[in-house]
Amino acid sequence: MALRLRLKVSSIGSPFLQLGSSATAAFSFSQPCSLPKLAFHPPRLQLNKNSHPIRFLVRAGRTESKGVTLGFRAPQFQLPEPLTGKVWTLEDFEAYPALLVMFICNHCPFVKHLKKDIVKLTKFYVEKGLAVIAISSNSVATHPQDGPEFMAEDAKLFDYPFPYLYDESQDVAQDFGAVCTPEFYLFKKDGRRPFELVYHGQFDDSRPSNNVPLTGRDLSLAIDRVLSGQPVPSEQKPSVGCSIKWHPRKKF
Repeated sequence: MALRLRLKVSSIGSPFLQLGSSATAAFSFSQPCSLPKLAFHPPRLQLNKNSHPIRFLVRAGRTESKGVTLGFRAPQFQLPEPLTGKVWTLEDFEAYPALLVMFICNHCPFVKHLKKDIVKLTKFYVEKGLAVIAISSNSVATHPQDGPEFMAEDAKLFDYPFPYLYDESQDVAQDFGAVCTPEFYLFKKDGRRPFELVYHGQFDDSRPSNNVPLTGRDLSLAIDRVLSGQPVPSEQKPSVGCSIKWHPRKKF
């Protein structure tokens, strides 16, 4: 019996741009991670002599962030933080000049690839006045490993410098127009005006297994510009990741 497993994971890579900001030089990023090895156990099948070889095809699904217009106002939310039990709202960040909202989860290979470097980047910019939150909206019915108990463990293990919030109803993800993990929303705030979206793009060009070093250059450039009062370029590469895992029979 011949069993063959083919893993097909496509990737995106673009030429690097030099980031001219002095701020990002103060921290460094780790080398790219690789996708975890697949644990594959072939089924025990009895085949007759006329049987043909069985071929399995496994694909890593990818989704791009899209559909949100720059200038979009940050939606209201009221979400719990599993690690502390605290409930957070948009009003908690009114005093900050900028707010980074990240849709992430525990299991997604695209998030795992960036996780340590997201922590490094956010720690650096939190000290410079940036407000940051992360939200997990995945259905625990289909992905129990993304549930609140495991979110708290993840936040503690990686020492997240931001609240990691649980969107059980998935209403907040829909209000933001989020479709993938990771997905990044950078909002700026001018005085008493509402938070307005200025960046909805990728972390950088690195993807699992494309061998492009992690730099965080795209997101860092946007944050640097917002915190220094400069405009953020409207040409932005979308974030790429796993699709948000919606509840079965979720209505949109």
